[in-house]
Amino acid sequence: MIYGAMKFSLGGPLKLAFRPWVEGIEHIPAEGPAILASNHLSFSDSFFLPAVLDRKVTFIAKAEYFTTPGVKGRMTAAFFKGVGQLPVDRSGVRGAGEAAIRSGIEVIRRGELFGIYPEGTRSPDGRLYRGKPGGLARVALATGAPVIPVAMIDTEKIQPPGKVVPKLMRPGIRIGAPLDFSRYQGMDHDRFVLRALTDEVMYEIMKLSGQEYVDIYATAAKRQIAEAAKAEKAARHTPPAGAAGPSGS
Repeated sequence: MIYGAMKFSLGGPLKLAFRPWVEGIEHIPAEGPAILASNHLSFSDSFFLPAVLDRKVTFIAKAEYFTTPGVKGRMTAAFFKGVGQLPVDRSGVRGAGEAAIRSGIEVIRRGELFGIYPEGTRSPDGRLYRGKPGGLARVALATGAPVIPVAMIDTEKIQPPGKVVPKLMRPGIRIGAPLDFSRYQGMDHDRFVLRALTDEVMYEIMKLSGQEYVDIYATAAKRQIAEAAKAEKAARHTPPAGAAGPSGS
């Protein structure tokens, strides 16, 4: 009931204001469980995808979305709680991963749609990064649920980092055909199988999104970008070698 109210009060105006276009909506089953595996360009991805679907989709959300102080933090927490999103504390990496997997399996066993971002975090530059082989693959193999690749298009352009007012433009959502991984049944602890399944899904997302693919994790890319920015800042504040200091009398 809360999900329906939130979808009506937020999803309707969101669709009216931004008019997102959708391709492949017929691939979402009318009933029964499925895993929606999406690229992740923007915070707004978790708003737009549920807004265009008739069925409820439950995403794993980082716990910070539920505990951030201030007006924006309270509004964000209210939204995620209202639409049934599941908080996961990421302070302990392994524990967080196991919690996400258990939560995903529970959603699937209820016959619902489970949404997951295989990259694990938002893309820092609009490119598609290597999928993490844990959550997506293990939930798929533990439940036998089909995996539906999803590509969010241009959502990162609506509210780039540092911008308070979102830009009114049409984002896109492209949904691919369900992928069946029953051939790997019972192999959910084989790391080569987990890697192969994840890479297959990421390849389908790449075809749908048209993004450039980078074969490293997005978290590593973010570290590289931060280190490069830090080095550049340090270089700007370091005088050139051999530069003369103040002359004495």
